[in-house]
Amino acid sequence: MHQMAKQTKQAVAEADIIIFIVDGRQGLTPHDKTITDFLRKSGRSVMLVVNKSEGMKYTSVAAEFYELGLGDPYVISAAHGDGVMDLVDESLNLAFAQRPNDKHEQDTSQSGVKIAIVGRPNVGKSTLVNTVLGEDRVIAFDMPGTTRDSIEIPFEREGKHYTLIDTAGIRRRGKVFEAIEKFSVVKTLQSISEANVVLLLLDAQQDISEQDAHIAGFVLETGRALVVGVNKWDGLTSDKREEIKMDLERKLSFLSFAKFHFISALKSTGISPLMKSIDAAYVAAMADLTTPKLTRALIEAVEHQQPRRKGSIRPKLRYAHQGGQNPPIVIIHGNALNFVEDNYKRYLEKHFRETFSLTGTPLRIEFRSSKNPFSRN
Repeated sequence: MHQMAKQTKQAVAEADIIIFIVDGRQGLTPHDKTITDFLRKSGRSVMLVVNKSEGMKYTSVAAEFYELGLGDPYVISAAHGDGVMDLVDESLNLAFAQRPNDKHEQDTSQSGVKIAIVGRPNVGKSTLVNTVLGEDRVIAFDMPGTTRDSIEIPFEREGKHYTLIDTAGIRRRGKVFEAIEKFSVVKTLQSISEANVVLLLLDAQQDISEQDAHIAGFVLETGRALVVGVNKWDGLTSDKREEIKMDLERKLSFLSFAKFHFISALKSTGISPLMKSIDAAYVAAMADLTTPKLTRALIEAVEHQQPRRKGSIRPKLRYAHQGGQNPPIVIIHGNALNFVEDNYKRYLEKHFRETFSLTGTPLRIEFRSSKNPFSRN
């Protein structure tokens, strides 16, 4: 409760408009008066909203709340949607009237790197957010499920703009019972898809689980750039650390393109190198690869190792160009490319990754074969 009260006070201090919601069916309470005194001292604009008004007359539900001295109450029913859109419009008009340049500021903040922090419950995501920001912006508590929704926080570090997204922890499917928790998982997966870089946070003091691999697999499937943070690294013996590293290499070998960092969010160790890898992963994901450079790299790869024949046919790789970013997509043109084997495709991926320093991002290769003009089909 203390942490929640602290967060509420901080939110009030940073807000332009306060929407103070009271219960129309319960009526005016002493607690409402205490909150009103606090809000009045804050100096912020306050909109008094009387909720649960369905089936009640405005005069009867609003009358006693005039005693708070916050002006005419806005009477709504959140459950039925009555008056909600008018409230939203009025609050936005009031906010923009106070900060006419707010839209420009929002556009500027969105130009930074969007980082989604994901992982199982209680691995330290909220603690890491607070450590990176240098202040307690989200509630960090040692009970799984403290974060229920994805929280976006714009910030600036060393002259660069970022948006951190603290997401709800993803449990195993069998552990997700409540409807609100299922919604939280959907929001987390959506945050991964919308991010530029995903930071997968693991707990060094717990075994690397199947669920960790599932989350990593979803990140890989979406094509997002990835950095892995192994949290709670402090206090572990050297033997335990070696055991964890071997476990990571065995269970998460498909993330070989990503940088792994061993950190302590609570003690703020390893954070700077972690942020540098996030920057590098973003640069790699958004890399602009020109056709001449890609084609030259392709020719070098083929000269070093040609694809295997399929019977009497050997695939011929002629040129390459970029087909997209975040993740980078390399499209290779040639003949009989449908016969290129998977291990050769992995060889090409490794070659392109090393040639263009594409650390931290998945890389996708697509083949497009030219039609044989002498074919009857």
